[in-house]
Amino acid sequence: MLPAGKRPGQSSIGGSSLNKNDLINTVATETGLAKQEAAKAIDSVFDAITGALKIGDEVRLVGFGTFSVSERAASQGRNPRTGDTISISASKQPKFRAGKGLKDALN
Repeated sequence: MLPAGKRPGQSSIGGSSLNKNDLINTVATETGLAKQEAAKAIDSVFDAITGALKIGDEVRLVGFGTFSVSERAASQGRNPRTGDTISISASKQPKFRAGKGLKDALN
């Protein structure tokens, strides 16, 4: 349950984004956990997702979404200031694809 007068995604200072501390506070309030325990739980979830992605696994949270890794090939680009050609090295990029439950909740 969110504090009175607050919407999901509304920070404690009235903005429209939810940061990690806001998430910890919400989890602590909703579950009855102490803030330190909620922070540990959230950090553990983030570490588990990161660890799985590092070894190339996909993380599927049914109804919420799927985290995966996409490989970006090396390419050539241009420096916008000088116009010189530069090499952009290959990299791995995290991706998130929203699940049906999340999409339905937003619509």
